[in-house]
Amino acid sequence: MPRIRLRLTFPPELIQEPIVYRLVKDFDLVINIRRADVKADYGWIALELEGDEGALERGVKWLKTKGVHVDPIERDVVVP
Repeated sequence: MPRIRLRLTFPPELIQEPIVYRLVKDFDLVINIRRADVKADYGWIALELEGDEGALERGVKWLKTKGVHVDPIERDVVVP
């Protein structure tokens, strides 16, 4: 099953939203949280996402439309 690693950076207005839950529930993705730092006004999560290739693409597109900044991770390095 395809797997991607991403760093998600959340703006303040999305900190309280169940973004990771929606990825699991709405897109049927398996999520592995590798690292995270969430504060009251800022947050980021390094994730591994696994699932159908189409579901992965739809999930990433949905994240971007919600206002989450999405960066790919390669070998524990965020790729600009």
